[in-house]
Amino acid sequence: MTTNDLPVIAAVDGSTHSRQALDWATHEAVRRGLPLLIVHVRPLTRQVDEETGRREAEALLAESVRRSALIAPELRPSTLAPLDFPSAALVSLGRDASMIVVGSRGLGGFRSLMVGSNSLATASMASCPVVVVQEDRPEGDESRPGDAGAFTDIVAGVAADESSEAVLEFAFATAASRPGARLRIVHGWTMFSSMLAGGPVLDRREAAGSAERTLAELTSGWHEKYPQVEIVREPVNGSASRTLVTASATAALTVVGRRKGGESLGLGLSPVAQTAVTHALGPVAVVPC
Repeated sequence: MTTNDLPVIAAVDGSTHSRQALDWATHEAVRRGLPLLIVHVRPLTRQVDEETGRREAEALLAESVRRSALIAPELRPSTLAPLDFPSAALVSLGRDASMIVVGSRGLGGFRSLMVGSNSLATASMASCPVVVVQEDRPEGDESRPGDAGAFTDIVAGVAADESSEAVLEFAFATAASRPGARLRIVHGWTMFSSMLAGGPVLDRREAAGSAERTLAELTSGWHEKYPQVEIVREPVNGSASRTLVTASATAALTVVGRRKGGESLGLGLSPVAQTAVTHALGPVAVVPC
C-alpha cells in the first residue's frame, strides 16, 4: 500500500458525534479517492462479556457501513473492531492512515465538555492528521449528512516559522479536492509576537508590513504546486487562537498544526490548537508538523 492509498479512518461508537464523523470521513474519502476504514474500538473497561461486545460491535459497524453507502455507494469500506483503549488503538492505526476522523464527543462524554478526552488524546498523539468533527451551526439538509453545504473555504492557521509546511500541504491538498474551494491562509500577529520573531516592536504599521512579508514568504511556491487553488492570505492583528476561531465560522475545515514530540513530554496540544479544537465552529484538522 502506497502513501496515496492510505485509508481515511472513521472512528464510530454509536454517538451522534461519531455519526457526523463517519459522514465527514465518507465525503472526504470520495473527494480524495482514498479507501475508508470504519473503526469501532471495543473498550477494555466495559462491563460486558467478550461475545456480547463482539456482537454489539458487529451490529454498529454494519449500521455504519449502511450509513456510509447512503452517501457514497461506490465506496467499499473496510471495518475493524479492536479491543483496546480508544485513543491508543486509533493512534496505533494512524501510523498507516492518511487521516483519522473522530467526533467531538463520544457516548461517554459529559455534555458540559466541548471535546471528549479520547478525541483530544488522539489529536495530541497521532502521527497522521486528525479531524475533529463538531457541527455547531444550524442543522441543514439531513439528506446530505457531513457535507459542509454553503461553506467551501478551507482555513489554515500558520505560524511565523518553518513549522507550517505540513499544515500547508494538508490544507492545499484538501482545497484541491474540493472544486471551487478557496484556501484562506491566516496568520494572527501581535506586537508581542512581532518582538519575539525579531520584527518591529513599537511601530504597528511596520509590524503589519512585516507580518504580510512573512506570510508571503511562507506561502511562496505553493501556487505552482496547486495552480487550481485560489489563495487568500490574511495577516490579522490579533491572537492566533481568536483569529482562527473567528475564521472557522465560515470554513468547511480549519487546519492547525501540532508540534511532534510534545506528546512524549505530556504536553498534548499547543494552546492555539487546543483552542481551535474546542471552540471552532466546524471541523478542525490537527496536523503533526
